[in-house]
Amino acid sequence: MLLNRLVNDRERHRYSKTWRRYKVIMMTHAKDQIVNLPNLISLIRILMAPVLFYFALTQQPYWYMGALLFAVFTDVLDGFLARTLNQITEMGSRLDSWGDFIIYSTMAICAWILWPEIIQREKFYFILIVLSFTLPVLIGFIKFHTVSSYHTWSVKLAVAITVASYILLFTELLDWPFRVAAIFCLYAAMEEIAITLLIQHELVDVRTVWQALKYKKNNQ
Repeated sequence: MLLNRLVNDRERHRYSKTWRRYKVIMMTHAKDQIVNLPNLISLIRILMAPVLFYFALTQQPYWYMGALLFAVFTDVLDGFLARTLNQITEMGSRLDSWGDFIIYSTMAICAWILWPEIIQREKFYFILIVLSFTLPVLIGFIKFHTVSSYHTWSVKLAVAITVASYILLFTELLDWPFRVAAIFCLYAAMEEIAITLLIQHELVDVRTVWQALKYKKNNQ
């Protein structure tokens, strides 16, 4: 009986030690998911939204454009650092998507505040672009109850063209690239909506609709 008790105590001690080690590993993993340099850069981008609003509301277009370029730079930087430092995480992907949505929404509102005449002139293309980045998010949220984080190649291309054309339009250098950007945004939005409709469970980093089709086929 004493021997059995010693064996049981030893087993409980071993189990307790293993459980504590597991909790430490999981806590470390969770910390690594949240606290890393790419996520910090994404957080800085989110915090740039009130700065952009300040420059727009105080009618300082040059400072606004400078702050916007910095916010766009952080969007490029966080992804580069995540790949270089091997710190690509699901949390990072979601934080990047939240940052993108906040900054794009801020860009649309601030443009209306700073340049209402240009927005009125280009309202069809402006509305098309706004719907292109809001509808996929809305549909994804309705289906999965979270902000989608597909990071498709078409969205990356559409964003690059849209940001460049946004700057050209509101510095009154060229207006036609903004209209071209609306077409790219429309295609990117259609692809994201198609991905949402195809997959059964919420996924991150689904680069193309073909990848979504492959996932659906493999899970039938």
